[in-house]
Amino acid sequence: MGSSLAVITGGPLAAAASKSGPAKNSGRRGPWEGEIAVKAPLVISTWPFGKPANDRTLEVFRSGKSGLDAVEQGVRLAEADLSNPSVGLGGIPAAHGVVQLDACIMSGPGHKAGSVAAVSGFKHPVSIARRVMEETRHVMLVGEGAERFARDRKFEEGPLVTPGQKAAWENWKKAQEAEKAKAPNHDTIALLMLSPSGDVFGACSTSGWGYKIPGRVGDSPIIGGGLYVDNTVGGAGATGIGENVMRYCGSFLVVEFMRQGLSPTEACLATLHRIASLDPKGYDLSINFVALDKRGRFGAAGTGQGFQYAVACDDYSKVLQSPGVTQKPVGPLGGNRL
Repeated sequence: MGSSLAVITGGPLAAAASKSGPAKNSGRRGPWEGEIAVKAPLVISTWPFGKPANDRTLEVFRSGKSGLDAVEQGVRLAEADLSNPSVGLGGIPAAHGVVQLDACIMSGPGHKAGSVAAVSGFKHPVSIARRVMEETRHVMLVGEGAERFARDRKFEEGPLVTPGQKAAWENWKKAQEAEKAKAPNHDTIALLMLSPSGDVFGACSTSGWGYKIPGRVGDSPIIGGGLYVDNTVGGAGATGIGENVMRYCGSFLVVEFMRQGLSPTEACLATLHRIASLDPKGYDLSINFVALDKRGRFGAAGTGQGFQYAVACDDYSKVLQSPGVTQKPVGPLGGNRL
């Protein structure tokens, strides 16, 4: 375990990266990814604020709850943190001053999924997504329909926007129109878990792009975009600019590369290279992935330097730094701001 983590946090990939293109050695099997499998339960999530969510996930699982319960409760912890400007009701609102939340959840056993998007005034969209998965024949509910569904089932409600975010929104509104705004936030918590039985679970939640056009939905609630789980292979999640992920089914593609035999970090890197080869922006995409496979390996990668992700397993819970394919800094995005 120790040697595995030591090589994940560093390696020549980051050092070899250039500002305008991929690292020269990013195509070969890399010492940045530990090949030694970690004993499950194993949890991985995006950003430093994923660490307490990981810890909560393991706590719930070890109490005897299911893997699905565990990932739900882990993400709920992030949603409940009103100091986090990129997840939950503490998030930056849309251009009309109301926070619109997106979330999804997946269960490897049975390949089940539930999702909600553009939901306002509810504290835990991830739990609404789970109820969609378990109680309806649908996968996704959006907007007023999702809110009506949640209200009928007595989900806990909350403010449409916090006072602090409302004040910031009022200042922003004075400065610029929604369509011309420079978004200060596009982060997400994507969380994955491998159970000792070999089952994979995942959940994802976000308040989306700060000051977005109302009704905008990014990759986070899109199955295969911001999150994907395949119980025969593993799972992957994304964070960054959702539009750049969802056009390429990013998390699905990471899982497919793992199916072909790549390790989690290699699969994340291969997906970034694939997207960059097709997108007119090249590597200027602001995309980051996390992944784990059924063997207990894990990893992450981003288009820029500085993407941090959290990993937890037996007697271990750390924030690690992923390799980046360019020298461009990931930036102080959303809840990752100090």
